[in-house]
Amino acid sequence: MKTIKEINERIKKGEVVIVRADEMPEIYEKNPKRAVREVDIVTTGTFGAMCSSGAFLNFGHSDPPIKMAQVWLNDVEAYTGIAAVDAYIGATQLRRYNDFDYGGGHVIEDLIAGKEIEVRAEAYGTDCYPKKKVETTITIDDLNQAIMYNPRNCYQKYIGATNSSDSVIRTYMGTLLPNMGNVNFSGVGELNPLVNDPDYEVIGIGTRIFIGGAKGFVVGTGTQHSPDTESGNISTTGNLKEMSTKYVRGASIPGYGTSLFLGIGIPIPVLNDDIARKTAIRNADIRTEIIDYST
Repeated sequence: MKTIKEINERIKKGEVVIVRADEMPEIYEKNPKRAVREVDIVTTGTFGAMCSSGAFLNFGHSDPPIKMAQVWLNDVEAYTGIAAVDAYIGATQLRRYNDFDYGGGHVIEDLIAGKEIEVRAEAYGTDCYPKKKVETTITIDDLNQAIMYNPRNCYQKYIGATNSSDSVIRTYMGTLLPNMGNVNFSGVGELNPLVNDPDYEVIGIGTRIFIGGAKGFVVGTGTQHSPDTESGNISTTGNLKEMSTKYVRGASIPGYGTSLFLGIGIPIPVLNDDIARKTAIRNADIRTEIIDYST
């Protein structure tokens, strides 16, 4: 048995033992007791399309001030039903006129890259917020805050998709060829954080994570969280201004729309025998369903 405090002390002393999730199975199988005793942390991670992602942006006040009723960033509309100059840009929001090649995920990537973003806001005007229209260009440095907040990330397990019909089907799982010509899946197997902690013994509210190249946190369980069916997920947050386009990329999925490719990493502290055993999972131990999207 170990404690988080003991592992943190070993980190400070430079004595901590860290292994990747794909290294742990062999270490554990050779000597389970030694693995528990000597391994302190197992690193896990995932990178994939995470549609339920986005960012809160605070633009600061214009002169005279405006209470935004609608706002577009590079012609992608953001949600404004919060404070006067706050908005939430969602990864799957399409550019006007249903342009599948550019959406909210691309706006987020462009912000992180430091590119200029065209902003257009409209309002109905009030006594305290009299301005009715703003058109300007910004970069991420012009924003007071840019906070990534994602309602559903890091899926524990996802189905495989196929198509038994005679026609091509375009889905969020990609293009499915007719007559079961392919099976598309999304997952990183034994590297997946929630596969390594399926009972949420160490991953929970406040867990420190790597998100998009920055330090972040687990906010809590995500939308559609269903651990009983091995379909758990988490909600996450991090500072968009500290992120890198190496780990955050806008995605365009033909015939479906846009999304966001996002990298997330979570350390699993090996506190006891049970956690060690769970982090020794192999790809061969992981099963999922294949669903026919034509029915």
